[in-house]
Amino acid sequence: MSVVIVIPARHASTRYPGKPLVELRGATGEGLSLIRRSWQAAREVAGVDRVIVATDDARIRDHAEAFGAEVAMTSTTARNGTERCAEAVANLGICPELVVNLQGDAPLTPAWFVEELVRGLREDAGADVATPVLRCSGAMRSELIADRVAGRVGGTTAVFGHDRRGLYFSKEVIPFAAAEFGPSDPTPVFHHVGVYAYRPEALAAYATWDEGRLESLEGLEQLRFLERGRKVLCVEVEARGREFWELNNPSDVPKLEAMMQRMGIA
Repeated sequence: MSVVIVIPARHASTRYPGKPLVELRGATGEGLSLIRRSWQAAREVAGVDRVIVATDDARIRDHAEAFGAEVAMTSTTARNGTERCAEAVANLGICPELVVNLQGDAPLTPAWFVEELVRGLREDAGADVATPVLRCSGAMRSELIADRVAGRVGGTTAVFGHDRRGLYFSKEVIPFAAAEFGPSDPTPVFHHVGVYAYRPEALAAYATWDEGRLESLEGLEQLRFLERGRKVLCVEVEARGREFWELNNPSDVPKLEAMMQRMGIA
């Protein structure tokens, strides 16, 4: 077994309870649940041996099994998706080369994001974790700033060094830039895409560590790796004309549906 994708999904989301079961209507008008769309996205990734939905909720389990997904039940004590992935892998007794955490709120994640992520981690022996980042256009940066001004917890941004080692991730829009950018202009801001590839040892170790102070403040699970001195490799990916957004708040539903309709995603 080489690469396994785990999709963590919980019903009791603080910001959006029941989010995995929310229906999104694509270009044909058909409504499919968020978790189903995320599972379909995972199945499009090349070189993956197994796709597993990891949940602690019977409603999500029953729904996922009904459309054909493999489901691993986990406890209610997992504090985030990484812990839930670690628990699912341990419960199933599997030891793949790499474990990918495709978070269930990012159904528009293109297959090549994950494929490039896996390639990047294989090529960098010193990295424990890899995660994709997408350079923001002026329009995307403006949307992120608008979320923060409105008090909404929206997308995450990332800063990294010349070796692509992650320096910090934040719900704030970083780095600050005083310059003005046109809607299609490239900016120095990178949107963090909520996907991770882990080496099994790093994933297992993560579950044994206490929650970090910065992780607790930002609500970002990947900061636990940084606080423990582990290398998080930031892999820059290209949108290739695809629009990308995550479902963080109820207000994101019409935004995602409009994107799917524009891109012809059923």
